[in-house]
Amino acid sequence: MFDPIFIKVLLGTLLLAASSSVVGAFSFLKGESLVGDAIAHALLPGVVLAFILGDGRNPLFLVFGALVAGLIAHYGISFLEQRTKLKGDTAISLVLSTFFGFGIMLLSAVQRTGRGQQAGLERFLLGKAAAITLSDLYVFAALAVVLLVSVAVFFKGFQLMTFNEDFAAAIGLPVQAIRFVFTILTVLAVTVGIQSVGIVLMAALLITPAAAARAWTSSLRLMLVLSAVFAATAALVGTVVSASLPKMPTGPWIVLALGGIAFISLLFAPEKGWIARRKRAKGNQLKTQRENLLKLLYGAEEREGETVAMTSETIVAMRRQHLDGLRKTLRSLKKEYLLVERPDGFALTDKGRTEGRRVVRLHRLWELYLTERLGMAADHIHPQAETMEHIITPEIEALIVKELGNPELDPHQSPIPYEED
Repeated sequence: MFDPIFIKVLLGTLLLAASSSVVGAFSFLKGESLVGDAIAHALLPGVVLAFILGDGRNPLFLVFGALVAGLIAHYGISFLEQRTKLKGDTAISLVLSTFFGFGIMLLSAVQRTGRGQQAGLERFLLGKAAAITLSDLYVFAALAVVLLVSVAVFFKGFQLMTFNEDFAAAIGLPVQAIRFVFTILTVLAVTVGIQSVGIVLMAALLITPAAAARAWTSSLRLMLVLSAVFAATAALVGTVVSASLPKMPTGPWIVLALGGIAFISLLFAPEKGWIARRKRAKGNQLKTQRENLLKLLYGAEEREGETVAMTSETIVAMRRQHLDGLRKTLRSLKKEYLLVERPDGFALTDKGRTEGRRVVRLHRLWELYLTERLGMAADHIHPQAETMEHIITPEIEALIVKELGNPELDPHQSPIPYEED
């Protein structure tokens, strides 16, 4: 397997995938994922025209043709968005279909002459990494270095342009120049990548590594590194599978490997993965149910002036909560010694009473803030306070108390309990 041809293809796909994914990360964060797909399809007429008008066997000439076509397509999309009433997705679809249709027409004409097969133009449609020659490898290696070095040099400018372009302009950065450089790099990244996965699948190579990396981190620098690592890993898998199985294309396997990496990332990432978010949501739901129950019992004690016990049926009727879910909540609170079960029902312990007082306090503080600072009517604030009481941190609580001047009563003239009560 590890013959010179395999090594050449492996190095080529690694360079193509890693460099393209780094630039694609900025497109992903800017919300311009489909722009890369449109540019990829728009490169086809540029490649074919470069073959017709110049030296079709020179990869530099084909890259130049692709670059020109990509720039025209990119600025064509911007022109349609700014000068017409077309929305962004419509402008992208119009440019993509027009350029790709023109490219297919040119490619069909060239293929009928037999020259297209000799030059391998068909590889630009679906990719053919195995057809990478040594001269191609040199050219694409140079382009990959240009992409990575340019991202490093313009990193601060790209970062500001991605997250806050208005601020970048306000502090005097040449936003238009930075955007032009980024456009050049995006077109180059697409041009480099189509050699391995082709025009049809290029959007996956440009965006999927960034989407997978974003699930693991909020740091831009680490995200760029992870994008390159994921793309290089997929390139390695695709190349190995293609070399191991007869007549197996490399590009589709690279994309399938990227899809697997993205699926695993979106599912299992520790903070932003679906499983982690599901677990947090379930934990928040349980926390809300627990605090609502403690608040209910504390409020009853506050009205009666003595310890109050409630049966599960009474609580279900008052909270409209499912009985099975309530039983789980009651077991959890009993286990933590927040509730005690008596013959006449469930009652607060001293520890549970303290926790219930805290929730009631936050609820009434927030109701007062909504009425005094936001001008909401007192009879419309209960649902909002029910939501916020579970997420107010001690720091926010201190700020609310300071803002309201240590209040004693809520908008309904109920006392706001304090820890010393």
